[in-house]
Amino acid sequence: MLKKLNDFLAGIPMTIVAGVFLLLDLIPHLMEEFGGQPMELSFLPFDPAWVTIFICGIPLLYLAIWRVIHDPGISKISSALLICIAMAAAIGIGDLFAAGEVVFIMQIGAILEDATTNRAKKGLKKLISLAPTQGRRITNGKEEMVPAEKIRKGDVLRILPGETIPVDGTIRRGETSVDQSIMTGESLPVDKGVGEEVYCGTINRFGSIDISATKVGEDSSLKKLIRMVQEAENKQAPMQRLADRAASWLVPVALAVAIGAYIFSGNIVTAVTVLVVFCPCALVLATPTAVMAAIGQATKHGVIIKSGEALEKMGKVDTIAFDKTGTLTFGRLDVSDIISFDDTLSEEELLTLTASAEAKSEHPLGKAIVECARAKDLALTESTSFKMTAGKGIFAEVNDRRLLCGSEEFLAENGVLIDNQVHKELNRLRTQGKASIIAADGQKCIGVIALSDVLRPEARDMVERLSDMNTRTVLLTGDNKKTADYFAQQVGITEVRAELLPEEKVRNIEKLQKENRKVCMIGDGVNDAPALKTADVSVAMGSMGSDIAIDAADVALMSDDISKIPYLKWLPNTTVKTIKFSIALSMCINFVAILMSLMEVLTPTTGALVHNAGSCLVVLIAALLYDRKYKQ
Repeated sequence: MLKKLNDFLAGIPMTIVAGVFLLLDLIPHLMEEFGGQPMELSFLPFDPAWVTIFICGIPLLYLAIWRVIHDPGISKISSALLICIAMAAAIGIGDLFAAGEVVFIMQIGAILEDATTNRAKKGLKKLISLAPTQGRRITNGKEEMVPAEKIRKGDVLRILPGETIPVDGTIRRGETSVDQSIMTGESLPVDKGVGEEVYCGTINRFGSIDISATKVGEDSSLKKLIRMVQEAENKQAPMQRLADRAASWLVPVALAVAIGAYIFSGNIVTAVTVLVVFCPCALVLATPTAVMAAIGQATKHGVIIKSGEALEKMGKVDTIAFDKTGTLTFGRLDVSDIISFDDTLSEEELLTLTASAEAKSEHPLGKAIVECARAKDLALTESTSFKMTAGKGIFAEVNDRRLLCGSEEFLAENGVLIDNQVHKELNRLRTQGKASIIAADGQKCIGVIALSDVLRPEARDMVERLSDMNTRTVLLTGDNKKTADYFAQQVGITEVRAELLPEEKVRNIEKLQKENRKVCMIGDGVNDAPALKTADVSVAMGSMGSDIAIDAADVALMSDDISKIPYLKWLPNTTVKTIKFSIALSMCINFVAILMSLMEVLTPTTGALVHNAGSCLVVLIAALLYDRKYKQ
């Protein structure tokens, strides 16, 4: 009940109400302080500042007491405790405005900081929702749907086209292509046959397969992925407030100065004034207001930064690890090469024939070829017969031609001779990380169509700029080694770690961290979520990245413009400088105000106004950060 009341009072609506009543109390005080006649608000039966004290003081008192009871050691002494002491002292001498002002400013600071650190944890829920809930178990030749938690190691399961694989297993019968992007991030489905492994949460695209369960329940790959995200989430400590870090010495000093002032002056008002001006409200506001201004500026540049902690850590990053698919590349397949081995067949005619044959195919490579042909406004001919062998290729009759399109293995099985010239081209394409569809007419190979992911044009310049900023770049990808090496060479990344599952990406990041590196991970897929959470700072590709990756990351690039990465290195450094300047300025103002309090120039009310002016100045300095220009 007390917790609910505390949360209600600490919310924005009640804080606005507290501000209104504090303003009502300020008006007569200003008139009295500056020589006017005291004015009473006859329509209120009580001092308006009591409302502010109640609304803002109770959450602060709750926080101070909770920390005294639960926090260990010196951390029991917090800025909340100092301000509660100042509030009580001001109430004790009857200066309710001063009491209300310090707790109100403190609550504003708490709201601003919460606004920069609160992160919705929808991503983990979405990741959990990907876990299959049931599977088709084969018992004595009969199929039965059973809950996933009842599947045991060694059970035989049948997976139909389009279904999600419910456990890790080994294929016992059938051939197919499996979409493993959730695990490896690969843009292409992987062809699978008898004896090969499949993973929980991946999708069977084509043929029906029977698998033998090898890892079930919490041991499955997807459950490990979920567990890694949860563990990494727990490792992320919330940003500790700067004022609380200073409170271990600030509270004793403030009390000592206030007690000393009372002993030497004999005036309790002087002691209370010292406590009021000593309150670290400007100190509390310095970090969250600057962070909010920086986050606002980043938003103008299409960069969403979710917390002040991430902003500060990004400035310390010296190593950036990239995923490939959807990050350095666009994550889509395009036809890159059309190679004809028939002198009578032009590249355009080869594309037309192959696209006509593949028009009824559901395979992503076939679909990409068809899309390319249609983009070129080529007239396709409907095949008179069509047969697909899952995970291998297709047969189709087009214009009386018996066409075979597929893998090298598929064509060899159908008696097509693959000569040295064809082998040479296929090897060249493989070294460039490209997937190939071989086309044959009857028993003769007539050409090869290669497909590749498309490199982002700004990727190379971005890597070069990071290198100029003394930042190390690493490629961590689930793609095969040749593909990874080719794309890394294109952008200028020399350190490549390929064929990685999610847990291997995590281990690679942890290895870099053990080398005392501050690591930023940039990715876009579900498979990147554990690595994003493990890294010191994480960046997700916002417009095409998965919701899970975006929610797991500290930063999202909404336009997928990776040229913004160097900007992300500049912004936090500028923000930290602004925060340090604001803190130094606020401490100077507090020091001068303390001297004036000891000289009895300030009263608790005027001390509160000076204290408020310092807080406003800090907010103004932070606001100027919003329009600071980025210099490359």
